[in-house]
Order: sequence, then C-alpha cells, then structure tokens
Amino acid sequence: MLDKSIPYAEIWMYRERELPVVEKTLPEGFRFELYQEGDELEWAAIETAVAEFDDETKAIAYFNEKFAPYPKELKQRMLFVTNPSGEKVGTCSAWWKETPDGSCYPLVHWVAVKPGYQGKGLAKAMMTQTLKLLQNLETTSPIYLHTQTWSHPAIRLYQTLGFEITDKNIDGSPNLDYAKAMSILDAISN
Repeated sequence: MLDKSIPYAEIWMYRERELPVVEKTLPEGFRFELYQEGDELEWAAIETAVAEFDDETKAIAYFNEKFAPYPKELKQRMLFVTNPSGEKVGTCSAWWKETPDGSCYPLVHWVAVKPGYQGKGLAKAMMTQTLKLLQNLETTSPIYLHTQTWSHPAIRLYQTLGFEITDKNIDGSPNLDYAKAMSILDAISN
C-alpha cells in the first residue's frame, strides 16, 4: 500500500543485469503465473488495491494504453502470484523503457501485492522471478526500477535485491526529485 501521508518524490533505482539473483520461493500453496488474455482485470484490481489508481476503470485505461499493444510480450513478461484458491494477489512486469534517443533499457515495472497478502514474502519472490526473466529476455544493462517515496517499505526490499538509488533518470538526465526524495527517506528512517 502506498504511504500517501508523506510527500511524493520520484525515485529511480538500478541494478546491474549480470548480478546473481538468489531466487526466493513462494509460500506453500502460492504459485507464479504469466499473463493470459483477460488478466488485465486482475492487474487493475491489484494495482487499485494498493492505491496506484483511484478506481479500476482508470487502471484498465492505463493498461490498455501501455500494455495491451504488446500481447506477445505480456505473455512472457507480466507475472502474477496466485493464492492457494487461485486468486491473483500480486503482479510485477519484466518490461522495458525506451528513452528519447531510442535506447531501450530493462525495467522492473508495476510491482504490487494486495494489502492482505503483504509481509508474506510474495514481493521478494516475485521480484527475484522478474529479475531472472529480465536476465533471460534482455541483453542491456543495467536493470532499472522506477518508484517513489510513497513506496518507502518497498525501496528497502529493492535495496536488499541489489538495487541502488541513483540521482539520474533512466535517460541519464538529472532526477530533479533526487535531493527531495533522499531527504524524505532520511526523515522517515529516523
């Protein structure tokens, strides 16, 4: 769940693609599934549950604009975690980001676990699976991750997986929110 009680600031993180990934397993009964047609509704429900969108209609509109044009890639790159009864409760994508100069970089994208399932190790297992996907699907390094101060608990998780906060955007330009983000993160860690 996003912590919108603190100020927002954009954060970019990176991890060298070649770094080893220590795979984390899901708790018993949970399993990974790749995207299948129709899962956009599940994606929208998960992302709305963590307050990334105000409602599922906005989430679906985003999905249709940013993900739907890539049906083949979705089936290889969008990961879900299902609970023992088969409900999708987490999602993360092994995506990419194209910069204005035409360069393309691997990107861990839209990491989310429904609130009732957070704290069970699902995000860590999902992240390691996503990193393995990116290592297999991409040749460019580093792997990037875009986040924000509202996701401060997740930032600590990302750091344990080898991600570092950078003062640059994915295109190499300065992240104008960097100083603000670091100040906020420092204040909430004390």
